[in-house]
Amino acid sequence: MARRIAPLNALRAFEVTARRLSITDAASELGVTPGAVSQSVKSLEGFLGRTLFVRTAKGLRLTPIGEAALPALRDGFEKLADATERLAGPERGGRLTVSVAPSFAAKWLAPRMSDFAAAQPDIDVQIQAAMGLTRFDDEGVDLAVRYGAGKWPGLEAHLLLHESVMPVCAPAIAATLHSPEELARHTLIHDDSSLADESCPDWPMWLRAAGVTRVDGARGPRFNQSNLAIEAAAAGKGVALAKRVLAQADLESGRLVAPYGAGAAVEFAYWLVFPKSRARSRSARAFIAWISAAAKTYEEAVARDVSWTSSAL
Repeated sequence: MARRIAPLNALRAFEVTARRLSITDAASELGVTPGAVSQSVKSLEGFLGRTLFVRTAKGLRLTPIGEAALPALRDGFEKLADATERLAGPERGGRLTVSVAPSFAAKWLAPRMSDFAAAQPDIDVQIQAAMGLTRFDDEGVDLAVRYGAGKWPGLEAHLLLHESVMPVCAPAIAATLHSPEELARHTLIHDDSSLADESCPDWPMWLRAAGVTRVDGARGPRFNQSNLAIEAAAAGKGVALAKRVLAQADLESGRLVAPYGAGAAVEFAYWLVFPKSRARSRSARAFIAWISAAAKTYEEAVARDVSWTSSAL
């Protein structure tokens, strides 16, 4: 006996409207008029004999029945999109554009991209290095990685990596540092990219926490990108207060040393973000799964192996 299935166009209109909670926004995504969307939703409610939305002065709200049906419908339409991609061009998985902060792209993501290419050879990834919050629709971006508190209006944020901060320097300088007071003989390198992060210590804060009073924490060169501060430290130009995630590869290679240990955890972290209202393609879901697994592997490895640090404090 054939199962009773509602008209596909009506189901699609409901799925998009439920994601966006706006008839107007749903019409824009579907390329039809708001009246057509409204009529399709009403016809679906008539077909089912159930109310799917509560219409209030503040806008639409899903009923419990509508809310329960949305995940399955969203998954179903994503699978239909995957199948259409394969029918249209099975040899390619499409292009995926990912916006990433420059330092994170250079120090953490780029060295790992060959692993994603090996796992998903049919997906072409375009990395866009950008400092500001992404305008997804205007810039044609599918996903983004950002450093922050994880709260951006209209965006879904998945925690990717925690962060901590510690002094780092070239091995030759580290050999002269047996206590924090000895920082007085060296240039302090400042990473100003974290000025918006109140939980991230700057040099004056770190020195106070270490009980150091005779070192001027305000002196030294300043960089607006973390990777520039890290490179200056690796070149022997001084001691940088660096983010662990960004400095880790240089610590493991021996270009940098953390003379005073693993550092202090901060509240800000790296988040994978994307619009709540947008259906995710197969390529996007594959990248989300891969980068999430890579981040988990990285954090587990760092937790197991702290041999790259010393503890002078």
